[in-house]
Amino acid sequence: MVEGYLKELENCNLCEWRCGVNRLEDEVGVCMLERPQVASTSLHPAPPESYTVFMAGCNFRCLNCQNWRIAHFPEQETPVRGELKPKKLAKEAVSKVRSKRGKMMGADRIFFSGGSPTPSLPYIEKIVEGAKKLDQDIKINYDTNGFMTPRSLERVIDLADSITFDIKAFDDEVHKGLTGAPLEPVLRNAEKLAEEAEEKLWEFRYLLVPGINEGDVEELAKFLCDLDEDLPLNFLAFRPNFVMEDYRGARSEEMEKAVEKAKKVGLCNVSWSGKTGLAGKKDLLKTDRSGAEMAEDIAEKNGCITRSRKCSSCARVHSCEVKNYQAERRC
Repeated sequence: MVEGYLKELENCNLCEWRCGVNRLEDEVGVCMLERPQVASTSLHPAPPESYTVFMAGCNFRCLNCQNWRIAHFPEQETPVRGELKPKKLAKEAVSKVRSKRGKMMGADRIFFSGGSPTPSLPYIEKIVEGAKKLDQDIKINYDTNGFMTPRSLERVIDLADSITFDIKAFDDEVHKGLTGAPLEPVLRNAEKLAEEAEEKLWEFRYLLVPGINEGDVEELAKFLCDLDEDLPLNFLAFRPNFVMEDYRGARSEEMEKAVEKAKKVGLCNVSWSGKTGLAGKKDLLKTDRSGAEMAEDIAEKNGCITRSRKCSSCARVHSCEVKNYQAERRC
């Protein structure tokens, strides 16, 4: 018997791929996920301090994924906790937040991340419902890549007290090169969030990849500044990971320059974070190719058969070599 809260997975249109597949009958879309799966859980000190629930699966296929073993489940044979009963996970999460260690850390919320939590949204809503029954004051954070339908975004705004929102690039071709997905839905949702629920935005996050998306910084800042000059933007330092494990990490001077550029166009609340200076093969940056071309070349070298990547229309959408990549580097 199918739980009522999962019925919409029989015709899944939670994200902007709008695959329409019946995930309860072994059909899969771009995310390759059938039923929701909890990858791991832990008290986590990174702001906002929380009990973090990492959901397996993702609707992006990012070349630079830092949680690739989780995001590319089930292709990556990663041990997961599985489809825990929502009531059980809600009780566990509230207990961990209330625990001595949780209080010492300053944890005050459940943080849903991944991969991407959006393919598991109905399941997450059920967990939140259970948690609120146990503690009406417990907070909820939702971490997103922004690639969801307008209706799904409304649901996220309803359930969340804070939202961390990743923007992977500000040029459509660069975004497709890095993620396999178009940019427009992400910007549409970023704008809607800023205009209708700015008080719930923890921050926009932008993973700065040297030579690939760093040229988008000023346009991104202008876009956000036009919405509200006080919107928070945090640049994250790229570190060698997944398919891009040989690509050098961002340097501190590049991070500082990005902050400077964003502030120069009028954005006030800008910062950067992350580990910098990790070495890679420097010749990967000695090129006159565009950022999009560099990303596409890296994808092609590792098995992607399309240029201007759009994963939903790829002939190998269900047998993607990128998703099966086995990285050797651990950063």
